[in-house]
Amino acid sequence: MSKTIVALDFSSEKEVLDFLKQFDHPIYVKIGMELTYACGLGIVEKVKAMGHHVFLDLKLHDIPNTVKGGMKNLAKLGVDMTNVHCSGGIAMMKAAIEGLEEGAKGKKRPLCIGVTQLTSTSKEAMNEELGIPGDVLDCVLHYAKNAKEAGLDGVVCSVHEARAIHEACGEDFLTVTPGIRLASDSVDDQKRVATPSLAKEEGCDYIVVGRSITKSADPEATYTQIEEIMEG
Repeated sequence: MSKTIVALDFSSEKEVLDFLKQFDHPIYVKIGMELTYACGLGIVEKVKAMGHHVFLDLKLHDIPNTVKGGMKNLAKLGVDMTNVHCSGGIAMMKAAIEGLEEGAKGKKRPLCIGVTQLTSTSKEAMNEELGIPGDVLDCVLHYAKNAKEAGLDGVVCSVHEARAIHEACGEDFLTVTPGIRLASDSVDDQKRVATPSLAKEEGCDYIVVGRSITKSADPEATYTQIEEIMEG
């Protein structure tokens, strides 16, 4: 399976389908809030029908029972991966796994990963606005250990934290890293960013790439280039 997940940061079904028609083989894609809120969850079924793997990135964060119910329904869509916010706590994360298992009805449940700290969050913002002391890595590792205890498959983190997470939680604990840009691209609103080559060096299991691919003159060629780096 691909190690490169393409963020479908579009706002209409037509844009998504036109983009995916440029690929002659299945790829791994991320469907997030922008697309889901624009098109509804039906877009997941349409993308899955085209043969693509789907990471449904809705970052559930609520009381355990509500998250369990939500995950039960998301599992029925056949998504391959979904996520919660680690800050919701261990009980909530355990409930998410329970919901996914119930919704999968005996089939392989979707992978579930936890969001540690957003890659747009700086140390200053974490300390001063969120009231969490210490370095970002301290918080990320604490959340990752909680996620592992809760039975999650891995976490969302920046490339710069992936190696430490594997050391603390094991090599089989997945690290899914957004904020990936080619060296020639703008970092936009991200703070903790990296290139695919660095992600490979740091042992990231999956990388999430958006504008570097979706805004490319040749998305399939750029996707292939990044995949070769990750698989190399």
